[in-house]
Amino acid sequence: MADTTAPQPRRRNRAATRGALLDAARLRFSRQGFDATGVREIASDAGVDPALVFRYFGSKEKLYTEAMCAYTAKEQVVDRQRPLSHLTDSLLREIVHGDWQEFDGEHPLLVMLRSSARPAVREQLCSRLWESQLADVTDRLDGEDAALRAEMIGALLLGMGVMRSVVGSPALGEASFEQTRALVGRLVRVLAEGDAPTARPHRGRRAPGSG
Repeated sequence: MADTTAPQPRRRNRAATRGALLDAARLRFSRQGFDATGVREIASDAGVDPALVFRYFGSKEKLYTEAMCAYTAKEQVVDRQRPLSHLTDSLLREIVHGDWQEFDGEHPLLVMLRSSARPAVREQLCSRLWESQLADVTDRLDGEDAALRAEMIGALLLGMGVMRSVVGSPALGEASFEQTRALVGRLVRVLAEGDAPTARPHRGRRAPGSG
C-alpha cells in the first residue's frame, strides 16, 4: 500500500537565513550603494523570499545598519598600551591595504562612504569612525587640538583608501604596505607633536623710508 502521508514542510534555519541575507547585503551594498540596491536583489542572492528581509530586519535601512556594523565584532581588542605608531600601522593595514572579501574587497568604512549622502548612513559612519578608530588615536595625543589632529589622521587614512580602491590611483595602488607605512609614519609624527613651533618673523626688504 502506497504511503499517502503528506511530506512535512522543511523548517527554516533562522540563523542561517539571517546570515545569508547579511552576506548578500554586504556585497550588494558594497558594489551598488544603498539607494541602488533593492530588497529583491538581496533576497534573490540569498535564495530566499523578499518578505524574510522585513521579517528578520524590519526594513532595508535596518538591514544596512546591521550588515555594515557586523565587521566590528571581528576587530581585535585595542591594547591601551599600544603606542600611536602601532595603532596607525594597524589602521593603515586595515583601511588602505586590507582585502575585505565580504565587502567586495574594501574596508566597510569606505563602503559606507558610497552611501554617505543619506543622513542616517553619514551619522553611522561618523559614529563608527570615532568609536572604532579615532577615539583611541585621540587618547594617545598630548597637547591642544588632540581631536582635530586625530581627525586629520583619520582623513589621511580614509583619503588614501579612497584613492587606492575607489579612484584606482596608480602610484598608491602599486605601493606596498611598507612603502606607505614609512611615509604615513612621518606625517603622523608631525601631527602627534602637538603645538607647532612659532614661526620666525618675515625678514623681507625694508620699505622705502623706514628707519
